[in-house]
Amino acid sequence: MRIQYSMVKIGVLGFQGDVQEHITSLRSVLQPSGGTVTVIRKAEDLDGISGLVIPGGESTTIFKLISMYGIYDKIVRMGKSGLPIMGTCAGLIILSSKTNDERVSGMGLLNVEILRNAYGRQIDSFIDSIDIEGIGKFPAVFIRAPVISKAGDVEVMAYYRDNPVMVRNGNVLGLTFHPELTGDMRVHEYFIHMAERGVVPVEERKVVR
Repeated sequence: MRIQYSMVKIGVLGFQGDVQEHITSLRSVLQPSGGTVTVIRKAEDLDGISGLVIPGGESTTIFKLISMYGIYDKIVRMGKSGLPIMGTCAGLIILSSKTNDERVSGMGLLNVEILRNAYGRQIDSFIDSIDIEGIGKFPAVFIRAPVISKAGDVEVMAYYRDNPVMVRNGNVLGLTFHPELTGDMRVHEYFIHMAERGVVPVEERKVVR
């Protein structure tokens, strides 16, 4: 039986990266129930959304553009107020508390420290099966993926070779891999369910040092 998501409206940050792939995945889950997906390019586009996806891509470019267009600070405020947010790859870097990249200031919505491109270059990309808590075996696509080198007060939902690859802190979800490139909708369904239910935000977050 399909869950009804008619009131759910998910925004996808639309400047750079796997924007269309996330939109396609989200629509495949939402549209049969009347839910909607919208592209976020201005601060006012964030108003009225049930959840936000920050896609993979180039973290420096995404950070520069969301700062330039006044979106960065609004996402931080909305995240702290309980808006469900999912960041994949570069999106995770932006959500993190420590990016180890002077060009990108992390939002501090996920208490993790990041090592960028830790698996190598584009040609070193790979797919492998991981076990996600509450979801099961999943084909994870790693493309110039970051590594979570330290994890603070977050729930680790999946590991790959002893490194956390999917973490959650209340209303914020972060992945080092690309679920939008698999054809498997279960991660997007999980996030949509978060958006449909809503999550009480964590009032105080300890930052990884």
